[in-house]
Amino acid sequence: MLKLSILSRRGLLVGAGTGLLLPSAFAADTVPTPNQTEGPFYPAGFPADMDNDLVQVRGQQARAMGEVLHLRGRVIGVDGRLLAGTLVEVWQCDAQGLYDHPRQSGRDRRDVAFQGYGRIMADADGRYSFRTLKPVAYPGRTPHIHLKAVTGDGRLLTSQFYIAGDPQNERDGVFRGAVRQPGQRERIEMRLEPAPGIEAGALASSMDIVIG
Repeated sequence: MLKLSILSRRGLLVGAGTGLLLPSAFAADTVPTPNQTEGPFYPAGFPADMDNDLVQVRGQQARAMGEVLHLRGRVIGVDGRLLAGTLVEVWQCDAQGLYDHPRQSGRDRRDVAFQGYGRIMADADGRYSFRTLKPVAYPGRTPHIHLKAVTGDGRLLTSQFYIAGDPQNERDGVFRGAVRQPGQRERIEMRLEPAPGIEAGALASSMDIVIG
């Protein structure tokens, strides 16, 4: 298992254990984030830089191609408790639809300025944050971001986030399989908004990760 001791160079705090109980309005909403396939492109080897800023690789001046997305939220149990200290990982293809993986056809053409994978520990309030790219489609899949969360007590969630309203979602078998129950769609569809107060020209989305 990955060591749960990663600090972001962007200064996000590391928490430990479980957090406070959320307001009862959320505690009553117990729909967990649905489990989904890990897919074939989980990193075969981790990059030297694997913090929560996937757009800027440490030691490089170039910024990744594509539209910047600030993805933020909390890690929460279905009982409403904030799950501080949870390790959250994300990985995705670059703006050309290419993963940094040995099984990726055309990998030599990928954008080396895009980190492709990042991880962070949820802070004392259960919060996580990534600076990444708005996901793009590639043959056979609607745009998506892969995620994995490992709680301090060893619970594991593997899932994916999608762009709300993207017409390709309903044609994507993985997406359709994850939204069969009421409330599941809201757990995995990102509503993207402009983020001028965070970064000019960037987008932002808030997505809580709910673990059963």
